[in-house]
Amino acid sequence: MSHSIDHPTTDNALLLIVDVQGKLARLMHESDAMIRQQQILIEGCRLLDVPVIWAEQLPDKLGPTVPELTDRLEGLTPSAKSSFGCWGDADLREAIHASGRDRILLAGIEAHVCVWQTAAALRREDFQVHLVTDAVSSRSAHNRDIGIRRMAAVGAHLSCVEMVLFELMIDANHPRFREVTGLLR
Repeated sequence: MSHSIDHPTTDNALLLIVDVQGKLARLMHESDAMIRQQQILIEGCRLLDVPVIWAEQLPDKLGPTVPELTDRLEGLTPSAKSSFGCWGDADLREAIHASGRDRILLAGIEAHVCVWQTAAALRREDFQVHLVTDAVSSRSAHNRDIGIRRMAAVGAHLSCVEMVLFELMIDANHPRFREVTGLLR
């Protein structure tokens, strides 16, 4: 797999959404803004044919993914997990491998727990991680920021929703340009 700091593309990228569930999602620092960015990210990736994998931590206990996101995940099935990191779950590992993609666009909660452990394991496995920083959070801003700093320290590339979507499109002549930029207004 490539180690260069090249961009995610519609051919090599995969969106991984981690645990944006139930009451917990509403307790995140700047929760509404985070969920809004996650909505845009999911819609943009689906318009651009970037596959989406979606994880839930013990959904029987924490509840389902918030409806704002499930509305945009139609036709996809979440993977339930008990391991904090997605890589600790065999079904999620298999889905990531099966995608054939090595650049993981990472979003979800909580930045310092499940998102961090996912990023660390993906980096160990030589995946390129593009952490979509405006689409991750924790209950406290401090924990979110520490999580982001730890992920950067292990080689995750820090990104944001708008940055990722423009990287995926490359050119204003992209056939989905108007639809994708419409999401960003």
